[in-house]
Amino acid sequence: MSTAVNTRISTGIAGLDDILGGGLTPQRIYLVEGSPGAGKTTLGLQFLLDGAAKNESGMYITLSETADELAAVAASHGWDIGALSVYELAGDSELDPDAQQSVFHPSEIELGETTRNVMNQIDAVRPVRVVFDSLSEMRLLAQNPLRYRRQILALKQFFAARACTVLLLDDKTSESDQHLHSIAHGVISLEQIAKEFGKERRRVKIIKMRGIRFRGGYHDYLLDTGGITMFPRLVAAEHIRDFVPMVHPTGSSGLDALLGGGLVRGTNTLMVGPSGIGKTTLSTRCLLSALERGEHASFYLFDEGLGTFFARNRAFGMELRGYVDSGQLRIHHIDPAELSPGEFAQMLRDAVELSKVGFIVIDSLNAYLQAMPGEQYLILQMHELLSYLNQQGVTTVLVLGQHGMIGEVKSDVDLSYLSDSTVLMRFFESNGRLRRAITVIKSRTAEHALTIHELQLGAGGVRIGHPLEGFDGVLSGLPSYRGVTPMISDLPPDVDS
Repeated sequence: MSTAVNTRISTGIAGLDDILGGGLTPQRIYLVEGSPGAGKTTLGLQFLLDGAAKNESGMYITLSETADELAAVAASHGWDIGALSVYELAGDSELDPDAQQSVFHPSEIELGETTRNVMNQIDAVRPVRVVFDSLSEMRLLAQNPLRYRRQILALKQFFAARACTVLLLDDKTSESDQHLHSIAHGVISLEQIAKEFGKERRRVKIIKMRGIRFRGGYHDYLLDTGGITMFPRLVAAEHIRDFVPMVHPTGSSGLDALLGGGLVRGTNTLMVGPSGIGKTTLSTRCLLSALERGEHASFYLFDEGLGTFFARNRAFGMELRGYVDSGQLRIHHIDPAELSPGEFAQMLRDAVELSKVGFIVIDSLNAYLQAMPGEQYLILQMHELLSYLNQQGVTTVLVLGQHGMIGEVKSDVDLSYLSDSTVLMRFFESNGRLRRAITVIKSRTAEHALTIHELQLGAGGVRIGHPLEGFDGVLSGLPSYRGVTPMISDLPPDVDS
């Protein structure tokens, strides 16, 4: 059976096909390298099972595992490999290194009995797809780089003559060995990263792929029951669509006035302030307003437990349970120690593209930062993520906590330049009481107010008072008072919503 070389064939992993721009070029030999536990065997099985589903015969040649071990791996994922031909070389006497035998001899490519059996099996089955696992045993048997390279070249010629698409699996036992990279048509590198705390991270990188425009860089992937799921790195420029940038109210007339009208569709707003200032409550008020006008929304909760989240909002008169029960609102409790940044980005993409979500809250970016290997990567990833959400017409609210309560406060990372609007909240002291102040320091879409107001949270919801005229140094936390403007606590409850 022959396949035209101008088409692509699937790897069996949708995310990897996306990274490769459509899949693999057929009738070529590819190297899949990675440390033990990275998922090479699982990838090979998914590749063969995808072919079996399309009536393409597949063969798994195993030198490192027994057929029973391979069947156990497949069973752990709920797969039946009965449609595949498994040829086991593990334990064969002719693979004994003491016999000085290799799969291919360097002289005239004279084949040993074991090699003849392998080739006879391939000629009998005529597989369209082949997985050869693994090359580390061949490297040991070859005993020197020249013999090893000639073995790989002979192997490549043999499979090319039979129109096979082949995955060669290698465990990277020889980091300096570049023979395979130069011979293979493409190289897929799998990597497993152990963190000091939390789940290990896995990522994939395409080292080379001849004749294919692929998505470069690292891409996170998940190895779990059911196989490998890959999350292609998000490129916002590939996801642009038209929408009307309408202005929607936040549910608080005072906040609307500060923002210059409300939240604009296709923009993001950053809520900045110390712990306990009310960032989550203010974000939830904006979320509830979107739900009340019929939008679908998602709330990504990193820091707070669901029980306290619902209870606190209920105490503030913001009941969300009904929206959750109807499916209009989805609340995702995220553990940053268990979730890779690529998986989180894919969650947001699925919410927007599959669930038609138009309003998103991410609370908070501090916890998201802990999921990243470094601050610079967070900024780059957030830039792409926010650009994507903006281009999809999604209204996004981001929460960023700051260290400190009164006086000097600091942020883990400055993301204010990525936001379209920035709402700043501060604690300050007045007349022996701890109070809250709120102001908008940036807006790209409207002429926002430049005044500072007192913010009060309670059973009546969010209340924003008159400008704090007569106060100096409110944002420093230690203001001085030179006026007669009453505080919000002295005002009647109908001053604001």
